[in-house]
Amino acid sequence: MTDTAANQEQAEKQVKPDSPTFADLGARPETVAALAAVGITHSFAIQEYAIPIAMRGNDVIGQAPTGTGKTLGFGVPLLERVTARSEGADGTPQALVVVPTRELCLQVASDLTAGGATRGIRVLPIYGGVAYESQTDKLRAGVEIVVGTPGRLLDLARQKQLKLRQIQALVLDEADRMLDLGFLDDVEKILAMLPAERQTMLFSATMPDPIVALSRRFLRSPMTLHATHPGAAGAGAPQTRQVIYRTHSLNKVEMVARILQARERGLTIIFSRTKRGVDKVAGELDFRGFACAAVHGDLGQGARERALRAFRSGKVDVLVATDVAARGLDVTGVTHVINYDCPEDPDTYTHRIGRTGRAGATGIAVTFVDWEDMARWRLIDKSMGLATPEPPETYHTSEWLAQDLDIPSDATGILPSAQQSRAGLGAETEEDLGGSRTKERGRRRPTDRPAERSPRSPRQRRRRGGTRDAAAVGEPSTTSAPTSAPTAAVASAPEREEPTTSEGGAGRTRRRRRRGGRGAAGREGARPEQVTEATEQPAS
Repeated sequence: MTDTAANQEQAEKQVKPDSPTFADLGARPETVAALAAVGITHSFAIQEYAIPIAMRGNDVIGQAPTGTGKTLGFGVPLLERVTARSEGADGTPQALVVVPTRELCLQVASDLTAGGATRGIRVLPIYGGVAYESQTDKLRAGVEIVVGTPGRLLDLARQKQLKLRQIQALVLDEADRMLDLGFLDDVEKILAMLPAERQTMLFSATMPDPIVALSRRFLRSPMTLHATHPGAAGAGAPQTRQVIYRTHSLNKVEMVARILQARERGLTIIFSRTKRGVDKVAGELDFRGFACAAVHGDLGQGARERALRAFRSGKVDVLVATDVAARGLDVTGVTHVINYDCPEDPDTYTHRIGRTGRAGATGIAVTFVDWEDMARWRLIDKSMGLATPEPPETYHTSEWLAQDLDIPSDATGILPSAQQSRAGLGAETEEDLGGSRTKERGRRRPTDRPAERSPRSPRQRRRRGGTRDAAAVGEPSTTSAPTSAPTAAVASAPEREEPTTSEGGAGRTRRRRRRGGRGAAGREGARPEQVTEATEQPAS
C-alpha cells in the first residue's frame, strides 16, 4: 500500500458520508477495483470536482491545499484515458506528468501504478541523479504513462529516447514549485514538443501570477477548480495545530531534543533553510541519541532514497530536510513538523506544515522564529491569518513549552538509552543507482593497466646541457683514451669546478653551465672556444 493510499484510507472516517465513490464519478470497474485493493473507495473534494470534468477531456486548473488528494484528482482521468498493453497499446507514452522534485516523481508514479495495477498500466518515473540506461531500457520496452522532472525529460526528448508524438494528456503537478526552482523555461520547451491536440491539467496548492500566465498560454478554455480540506474553516492546514515560538539560535537544538520526547509523537520532519543547517541539526540529534536522517540537494539520489525508505519504514523517526522535501513527501504517521528556521514566505510555510495533518488526519506544526526573522514572520502571520504576530519568547526551560506539546517534565536534552529502540539509518542499505554500464565505463580493467616501469638508473636520466660527469651522479669514474679535442674537453669537465664560499663560510663547488649544448653546434660537438676554455681552466 502506498503512503497516499494509507493516508486516504486513514481518513475514510472523516470523509463526508455522502461523498461519492470513484464508481459514482465514472471510473471504470478495473480502476475502482485497483483503488479498493489499497483501501481507497470514497473521494475528496478536489477529486469529486476534477474527475468528471477531466474525464470529458476539458483542460483543468485545480487548486487545493496540500494533502487533499490532488494526485488521484488527475490520476484517475489519466488512467481512464490511456490504453493498456493488453488493449493494443504499442508502448509509446500516451500521458505525461511533469513534477518539480525527484521525491514527488516517485510518489506520483507509485500512486498511478497502484491505480492501474488491475489493467497492467506501465508507469515510469524519470528523474536525474541516476543512470540513463535503466530509464532508456524501460522506454524501449514500452510504457503508457511517464512521470518525470523537467531536466531529465528534456534530455531524453532531445536524445530521441523519449517519444512525445502520441501524448494525449499532460499534467503539471505543483507548478508553483517548478517556478521556484527555475524550471519554467524547461517546462515551456517540453510543452512546445507536445502535440497541439491534447488535454492539459495544472494542479497546485498556490497559483502565483507566472503560473496563471503559463496556463493562459498553453491551456484551452480551462475549468478552474478550488477545493479545501474536508470541513475546512480557516487558512493553512486546518487539521494541523500550529504553535509558534520566538527562539534563540543557540537554544534551538535543546528545544528540539525535548519536543522529540513529547508523548504520542510519531514520525517527525524538521525543516531547515540551508543544506549546511540540515547536516548540522542531523549531526546534533544523532549525537543526542535520536534516530535521524538528512535529505537535501547535495546528497546523491541513492542516499536520498535510502533516507526516505528508512523514514517510511520507521527505522528512523526524525527526518531533517530542506524544502526539497516540502512537496510530494506523503508519509503515513507524520505527527509533528518543526520549522527549525522561519520559512521564507507563506507558500513555503503552507507546504512545510502540510507534511502532517494530511487527508483528514491531525498533526502539530512548531515554528521557531529568530529575532532577525520577526519582520518576515509578521508578513506570513498576516497573510495566513494566524493572529500571532508576536510569538512568545521561549527557551527549553519555559514551562509553556512542555504544556503546549505534552513533554514529560523529566525530559532532558539527551534521549535515554532505554528509548533508543530504532534501528537507525545504518540498518537501511543504499542502492547503487549508477547503472552497471556506467560503472564499467568508469572502471579500468586490470588488463588495461600500463606495465610498471623499474626506476631509472642514473645513466638513464635525461641529461641537460651536455654530459654530466660520473662524480656528480655518484658513480666510479672511468678513464678513456681521448680520440679528439671535443672528447678531451668532455673528459676534463671535472676540472671546470671552481671552489666557492657561501655566506656562512662553508666551501662548496659550483658547476659552470655549458652554453650551446642544445644548439646545432652543440649537437655536433663542443665548440672550439669551449674546448680551449676547458683546457685552460686551472685545476682545483
